[in-house]
Order: sequence, then C-alpha cells, then structure tokens
Amino acid sequence: MVFTTLAHHIDVEWLREAYRRTRKDAAPGVDGQSASQYAQALDENLQDLLNRAKSGTYRAPPVRRVHIPKGTGGETRPIGVPTFEDKVLQRAVAMLLGAVYEQIFLDCSYGFRPGRSQHQALEELREAVMRMKGGWILEVDIRKFYDTLDHQHIRELLSQRVRDGVLLRLVGKWLNAGVMEDGAISFPEQGTPQGGVVSPLLANVYLHYVLDEWFARQVQPRLKGKAQMIRFADDVVIVFADEQDARRVMDVLPKRFGKYGLTLHPEKTRLVRFTRPPWDTDKGPKETPDPETFDMLGFTHYWGRSRKGAWVVKRKTAKDRLRRTIRTISEYCRKFRHLSVPAQWQRLCEMLRGHDAYYGVTCNQRSLKALRAETRRAWRKWLGRRSNRARMTWARMVQLLERYPLPEIRIVHRARPFVARLYL
Repeated sequence: MVFTTLAHHIDVEWLREAYRRTRKDAAPGVDGQSASQYAQALDENLQDLLNRAKSGTYRAPPVRRVHIPKGTGGETRPIGVPTFEDKVLQRAVAMLLGAVYEQIFLDCSYGFRPGRSQHQALEELREAVMRMKGGWILEVDIRKFYDTLDHQHIRELLSQRVRDGVLLRLVGKWLNAGVMEDGAISFPEQGTPQGGVVSPLLANVYLHYVLDEWFARQVQPRLKGKAQMIRFADDVVIVFADEQDARRVMDVLPKRFGKYGLTLHPEKTRLVRFTRPPWDTDKGPKETPDPETFDMLGFTHYWGRSRKGAWVVKRKTAKDRLRRTIRTISEYCRKFRHLSVPAQWQRLCEMLRGHDAYYGVTCNQRSLKALRAETRRAWRKWLGRRSNRARMTWARMVQLLERYPLPEIRIVHRARPFVARLYL
C-alpha cells in the first residue's frame, strides 16, 4: 500500500509535540538561535512554521558542519547541526514517517526504532551465535555511509511507500540544503547530514530496501544452513552456520551495495571464524585453532567458560573504546586539575557511572575494573602536578580515595537467564 496523503496529520499540536521531543540543550545551527529564544513566542513560531511547510515556502537552512574525533587514529566524523526550527520540523516529519515505516521494518533492524536499543541487538546476536553453536561471522562495514547516500535512490525508495507531495518536498529540501563549514556553503550531490533528526529514519528506510528485505527474501531461502542478520543503523553483523554460505554472501554484497551507490570498507569488512571450541580443549592438544573475535557496538565478542564449565559467548569493552574513555578521563584530569577535589571527584563519578550505564554487561567486570585503575592513576598524576611543594604519593592518594571513593562497578545489563540455562 502507498500513502498519498499524510501531511494533514501535521498541525500545530503535532508540531508542539515535536518541539517537546526536541533536545533543548543542543548546539545552535547557522542562525545561532537557541531553544529558549525560539520558545519566547512558541505558538506564533509554530503556526508560522506550519504555514510555510504546508504552502511550500519553507526554505531549509544549511547545516553547520563540525568534526568530532572518530576514535580510530586521527580520523574524524563530520556531524551536521541543523537550526532549532529545522530540528522541530524534521522531528515532526520523522514522527509521521516513522509510524508508517515501523509497520514494514523487519525484526533484524534495531537502530533508532521505538522500544529497541543497542543492548537488545547485542543480546539477540549473542543468542543467535549460541543457537547455532558458533559459526561464521560476517562483519559488514559501509564506507562513509551517511556521506554517500544517493539522493535519487532515497527519493525512489521513499516513493514506494509514501507519495505525499508535501513530505517528499520537505525531504528533498533537506537533502539539498547544503553544508556550511568555515563560513563557506557547499551543496553535496549525495549524502545526508549525520546529526540531522530525519537522517536516521532515511538511513533505516534506505537499508531496509537495500539490505534487510533483500537478505530476508532473496538470500536466506537460497542458503544451505541457518543464517541471521542483526543491524543497528549501519552496523551490520550476519551469523552463518555454514562457511560456504558466508563466503557466497560476502562475494555478492559489494555488487548489491554498488547498485545503490554504497561501497564496503575493504579492511573492516571481514569474515570471522567463530566456531565454538571443543569441550575437551583443556585436556590435551587443541585439534582446531582458537576462534577469532569480532566487535559490534563497542563490544568484543569471544568464547569463554561459564561458571558451570560450558562454552558461552562473552562480551568485553572493545580496546579502542576503552582507550578512548581512558584518554577522555585523563584529559579531563589534566585540563581541570585547578578545580577543587570535591568538584573533580563529582565529575569523575559521573563519567564512570555513565560508562557503566552502557558497558556494564555480564562478564565485563575486568574491563570496568581496569578503567577504575586507570582513572585513579590519571587522577593521582595530575593532582600531583598542581603544586611543586607537596607530592601526591600513593599513600596520600589512598587516604584521598577513602574520603572520595570512586563508584563501584555496576552491571546494568545482564544476560537473559533462560539463555544460560538453555545452552549449559
């Protein structure tokens, strides 16, 4: 079914709800207008925005581009910062289109969907591997995904489900809005700004037709063994029970993505042997080599022994993510060593609790403890450089930590109990 009229759902009340869901503390766009300034005449601004959007006179302002560290070497990630008013309108359109496409999105997709999260994707991946008793993991890395989305393909894929002129016109304006960087405006012929409110939805629609639907309808029926795909935005992992199936799909994937203007990273896209180790590995020489490990969503997956001695899939913080966090904490201790000890302690506790909120998963205690140790080491180092008169020895540091203790590690996301019972 194709929807030809949807824009009538967007009214002032809809825009007010979109305004409520829009972050108020984010960086301003090219116009410099903040959320508080926009809220001073909220009703008038929303009504004017609605009139311009419906009449076709709305002009999408260019996004302000900033670069943030990517965490791998000296690479950076370009982020687009729309204006606040543009964020409100994008949120309104994303709310409407999201309700339409949520009905056809497949269960393998977890990114930027209501009621779904990274840890649900990780748990499903863990269970898929254990159901197959190990297998072959195909890590798919799309090179510069958000920067290479083809505008024409986006319009064609959207029109398969939505043909409302108002919505398609707004999406087209955002795609052609341009990018402002260092005072100069450019108009890329492809890509959608990573950081835009509507960009995650467009990316999900794009990959739904290019990858999800294609894999479910055309690839899986032709495979010899079992296979399951888990995707969070553009992070894709496919689990295969049969090596031949995995290699066939790996060979055809570049052609499939190339048809829609996407390319795979030649080094990061790889096939990993992740078969379960034999039961008697510890009793003699190993007949098979150790299985490799693979990363997804900041975690390294590997085989390990459970408390009852069975082989289970465990997760730990990926090395690059752990190094990035340690570097961030050390940089904070260096830059703000002039603050009082209670102020530094409070901020360090917030950073560690925030880290645990994501990386606090079952079997990851060792990485969390390592982060605590590095935090204590960095804090002592930079406290000792505040003055040349008194050195911060470890004895003094122990006394300070007794008064200002760092938070204990916390396991927030635990593995589902029935999974452990099923595979022991």
